[in-house]
Amino acid sequence: QVQLVESGGGLVQAGGSLRLSCAASGRTFSSYTMGWFRQAVGKEREFVAAISWSGGSTYYGDSVKGRFTISRDNAKKLVDLQMNSLKPEDTAVYHCAADPRTADRTTRFKIYGMDYWGKGTLVTVSP
Repeated sequence: QVQLVESGGGLVQAGGSLRLSCAASGRTFSSYTMGWFRQAVGKEREFVAAISWSGGSTYYGDSVKGRFTISRDNAKKLVDLQMNSLKPEDTAVYHCAADPRTADRTTRFKIYGMDYWGKGTLVTVSP
């Protein structure tokens, strides 16, 4: 099992950047696929990004491709989401997540999410 705590959210102007971090606890962190999801008010949860256990493979939702980058440090048990060129439509609560399945299961992740979740951190992008 793994516990997840996000940090780094806040208010930023459109066009700006923000970096989210997710601190994980648990002995098997390095064997989990890690991901980020977001949920805006009144909208369904959206898949943002996923990264394989080794960090060698990454996957992104269409709305963030080319602007967001996911990375991980297994030694420190950290997963980061670098967000650039932010838009007002990126405003949402961002959740870190973990799953024992391989990272290429993005179709499943988009529908069912992942097995373990953090409580989330709010990102607000002003026009």
